[in-house]
Amino acid sequence: MADTATPGFELDLSLQVGKYDIQKMLGKGASGTVYLAKDTFTGRLVALKVIEPEVFREPEFGTVHRSQFLNEASLAGKLRHPHIIAILDAVVGEDSGHIAMEYVIGGDLSQHVKPDKLLPPADVLQIGFKCCGAMDYAYREQGIVHRDIKPANIMIARGTDIKIADFGAAFLKKSQAAQTAALGSPFYMAPEQIEGHEPTFHSDMYSLGVVMYELLVGRRPFVADKLEALIEKILRTDPVPPSQARAGLPRELDAVVLRAMNKDPAHRYGTWAQFAVELSKVVSVVMPASAIPDSEKYLALSKVEMLQLLSDAEFWELAAAGSWSRAEKAKAVIKEDTPGNSFYFLAKGQAKVTKQGRLLNMINEGECFGEMAFIRGGEEPRHATVECLTDVVLAEFKPETLEKMSLSAQLHLTRALVRNVVDRLALANTRLAR
Repeated sequence: MADTATPGFELDLSLQVGKYDIQKMLGKGASGTVYLAKDTFTGRLVALKVIEPEVFREPEFGTVHRSQFLNEASLAGKLRHPHIIAILDAVVGEDSGHIAMEYVIGGDLSQHVKPDKLLPPADVLQIGFKCCGAMDYAYREQGIVHRDIKPANIMIARGTDIKIADFGAAFLKKSQAAQTAALGSPFYMAPEQIEGHEPTFHSDMYSLGVVMYELLVGRRPFVADKLEALIEKILRTDPVPPSQARAGLPRELDAVVLRAMNKDPAHRYGTWAQFAVELSKVVSVVMPASAIPDSEKYLALSKVEMLQLLSDAEFWELAAAGSWSRAEKAKAVIKEDTPGNSFYFLAKGQAKVTKQGRLLNMINEGECFGEMAFIRGGEEPRHATVECLTDVVLAEFKPETLEKMSLSAQLHLTRALVRNVVDRLALANTRLAR
């Protein structure tokens, strides 16, 4: 998790720290050493960040390290998002301490910043989209500005699923003791951070723009031999557009990434959500037309009125639980009298409902159908046929998959489906009354 070596005491790997058995060292950095450890109570593997006494006693940086450690420890149990490393436990003493975090096996994004190790542009855009959601959540729920967004602090869980780590340098708006000094990695720092201004979410947005630039191009937008020269470039020089810095990148990427990196915070995106939406729009330029990116799934679900009780994390659960596909016009998705227990979500397009050839209803974008069979449980014959009127994007949700979601997500989803059925019956009664 950390990428800068620090001299000093190294923990004996045969020792136990609190309730954690040390397995091996994962990394060593300025603010602590991270070990793979096993929780002796639950058997769960965790990433255990340990601060040794020598670090706290450093004459120049000991106070800063302690402050950052306490900052991160204070977030234990507070940040619950699928794209943020979960802080599970924290113990802080007078001259030492440890923090237990979710263990992620895929390494971090720093392994994909070299020209011969770059990810496909579509993957970079999906990673950026998920980072936007995570940082939006952290800012809205806890008033957090990370202040140290960089490839080494974005962990890879699987594929394009990432988790942002290392909130030690975070600026907490709710904290009376929050420090406003310039912290972070110089290459990724926003101009206003360098100048010592109070950080905002726009500062993190700039840093994420730099990370995406590096992942797309294979080099940082600003490099220099000396810190003073680097700072001058960040403050005064415009970056070369990504499509000019690396052959083959579409020009459509330039405007999105460079707006996030604008020198003036007021000229960046107004919200994390705006940044995320623009990233999702440009995905179509770099992905096959048949693909359905995670960003499209999430945005389609999050716009549905009946699902607004779901949290951000639960939307991601639901997006992952669905079996997504594209279907052509005139295809029958459900046929009457055939058994089934799943329900469907129409993410894009339009469909019609018929029974024995008679039109019963129209299904529009953002609506569900087939939920009666799901609510009743068990395999039952379908009462009607659903046929695509246009090319559509569909998600099928099966009971066995939905049962793996959190209980809270299942409850909110079931309530939404029942309400949808009730609304539909009320509409049918109104039509009959006429």
